[in-house]
Amino acid sequence: MKGKIVTCRDVMNQRFELVDGLKTVSEALAIMKEHDFKKVIIDKRDDNDEYGMVQLSDIAKKVIAKDRSPDRVNLYEIMAKPVVSVRPDMQLKYCARLYENLGLSSAPVIEDQKVIGVLSYHDIVLNWLDTLD
Repeated sequence: MKGKIVTCRDVMNQRFELVDGLKTVSEALAIMKEHDFKKVIIDKRDDNDEYGMVQLSDIAKKVIAKDRSPDRVNLYEIMAKPVVSVRPDMQLKYCARLYENLGLSSAPVIEDQKVIGVLSYHDIVLNWLDTLD
């Protein structure tokens, strides 16, 4: 691939909501449905904490498949934490390799200890295609 180096910042998206881990799965699903998000990022409780993430697949595996009530399950019970994150200046090809090596499908983009976006395989592939022209 020739030309400009493409980074995570260049292709990240804003399709996430930062929420409290005490929210229920039902509350998170309402947010996700309203905004057409596939994930929510669980906010840190304090500066010494780490971010978490709940994706639709987590809800399917840990709530629906186990016949649990979405009104009675809090996000902190089913979240992935600590979540693997990527730097905004990471080259897209290395991000794709990281996802493959760790079995990820998406990750938050973190800069200065704050989530500034998320990056999924969808974003990586479609934006990589645009750079081939």
